[in-house]
Amino acid sequence: MSTTEIAAKDVKALRDRTGAGMMDCKKALTEAGGDVEKAIEILRVRQGKKIQDLGERAATEGTVQAYVHAGSRVGVLIEVDCNTDFVAKNDEFTGFAREVAMQIAASPQVRWVSREEVPQELIDAESRIYEQEAAEKPENVREKIVQGKLDAWLGTVTLLAQEMHRPELEGKTVQQLRDELAASTGENVVIRRFARFAIGE
Repeated sequence: MSTTEIAAKDVKALRDRTGAGMMDCKKALTEAGGDVEKAIEILRVRQGKKIQDLGERAATEGTVQAYVHAGSRVGVLIEVDCNTDFVAKNDEFTGFAREVAMQIAASPQVRWVSREEVPQELIDAESRIYEQEAAEKPENVREKIVQGKLDAWLGTVTLLAQEMHRPELEGKTVQQLRDELAASTGENVVIRRFARFAIGE
């Protein structure tokens, strides 16, 4: 099974089941030829205790948090889910949701949670633009230039790839913070959706 045959819904289902990152799930599924059980085994070998087979335990509990920036011109609503009501009420869990809401407020270009949610036609359109920009560069470096620019763009418009703005978080990405929280709580932590509101936009 090729990379293109790994459906986004299958990647998301594996993520919901294991708590692993979306890109890690996609790579594992690709390597496993689409076999979910084998993909879980690959993830557990590579990431050890951070990965748990949550089976049918869906992330059906969680919290909705709001953040309104000073001046009341920018506001964010975010839903972050987990497996149990106990963790949903945990200060660490709700604090994570609020922290990510603040990140979104400070990131006007962010539109999707993960790369898998970005429509392929938009990725293709951006790639074509970068290919034109790199047309005069030596042929052997064009692909790297295009991929580098595409990765940079995806890092701007997707939430999980972003580095946290607060210096005390040591440049960690949203994905890294989510993985740390999943490991410390022993539950699947899913940023389900968000909405950013700004006056005049």
